[in-house]
Amino acid sequence: MQKSVSSHDGVVISYELSGQGGEALVFVHGWLGNGHWWDEQKKAFEATYQIAQMDLAGHGRSGKHRKVWSIDGFAEDIKAVVQDAGLKACHLIGHSMSGSNVIAASLLLGTRVKSIILVDTLLDLDGMPRFEDVQPMIQGLHTNYQATMEQALAQFLLVPGSPQGVRERLKKEMLGVNPQHAIAVLEPFYRSDIRSQAAEVSVPVRAINSDMRPTNAAANRKYFRSFDFKVMNGVGHYPMMEKPQLFNQLLQETLAEL
Repeated sequence: MQKSVSSHDGVVISYELSGQGGEALVFVHGWLGNGHWWDEQKKAFEATYQIAQMDLAGHGRSGKHRKVWSIDGFAEDIKAVVQDAGLKACHLIGHSMSGSNVIAASLLLGTRVKSIILVDTLLDLDGMPRFEDVQPMIQGLHTNYQATMEQALAQFLLVPGSPQGVRERLKKEMLGVNPQHAIAVLEPFYRSDIRSQAAEVSVPVRAINSDMRPTNAAANRKYFRSFDFKVMNGVGHYPMMEKPQLFNQLLQETLAEL
């Protein structure tokens, strides 16, 4: 069922609600993504869970005219969807930049949230790149958006074994965005230090990460009261699309352990 709700600032947030069950999985995409990045997870879990696939503000079918882009704003989008859908018990699943967004949203939603599941994000809370660290990439996006994006996909976001269909889909979706808008919605992830909010999270935090980069569990356990992770081999930054069956298996195991 296609639905929409106004976020805290009036920006309309689009989402799809499906499935059945006493608990819900709220899937939140990463940079320049959309709710359909999780279609394979919807198919796998809708028989036993309610499924919410949302488009954050500035993405997909949601409104794009927010004045100030921030993690707190994206967290309000997630809160609006959870409340509008009437989800009383949910697992917030955030990919890439939405790792920070679901952490912030969990603090707004209180007891509605049963766990946070991070997908290839926040691998090392003490080693997060700062805004100045990514300035060369940001400058490249300003000066030659297409070339910089294609280089990022090839060198940092995908691996040789990433399916061609996923490569083509990501390239099409990412290159179809206005460059200035793409930069504006990305910057909050690098300008914010999520560690203080992470330390306030009381629910279990789990992660499903690619083997492209190591997970520093010791660092993350300094902030999260309960943290553990699983690793997927041979995938890039988009494991839920690159190897959906394996990802779904690990997600099912994670939910069962919780």
